[in-house]
Amino acid sequence: AEQKIRVTLYRRIAIMKDQNCGYCMRGELLEKFGIFICDLQVSSLILFKEQSKPGRCIVAYKDHVSEIVDISEEERNLFMADVAHAAAAIHKAFHPDKLNYGAYGDTGCHLHMHLCPKYEGGDEWGGTFQMNPGKVYLTEAEYEEMIRKIRENL
Repeated sequence: AEQKIRVTLYRRIAIMKDQNCGYCMRGELLEKFGIFICDLQVSSLILFKEQSKPGRCIVAYKDHVSEIVDISEEERNLFMADVAHAAAAIHKAFHPDKLNYGAYGDTGCHLHMHLCPKYEGGDEWGGTFQMNPGKVYLTEAEYEEMIRKIRENL
């Protein structure tokens, strides 16, 4: 048991940040798909650049861990509180009919959750949202306005 604890602690310390991960390093890596909005309790809120679902964001955990079971119960509760806080802001700012939540990351392996607003009669209503539909990209001014609305409602 003691060796397992040491291995777990070593693993946690060794994988805090990944130099190839946009969620960890931000900058150019993140800018390929998202725009940093702000830090939350234990995560970052990121506007997803592809906006076929107005208000789509990502909540990314602060450390480079793959699974929700890789963090403590306390951290997990704080992460889910961050997701709920961001979801409330998205609801207030964009008034979706439903918010879909997606936790994927088969290749990126950084704990994060997509918050995808859905609008009745809109794109993909009644179905699963596409990860990277590549349909709607905005101007810098439009992204800034979306971020302003989200920040106002956090």
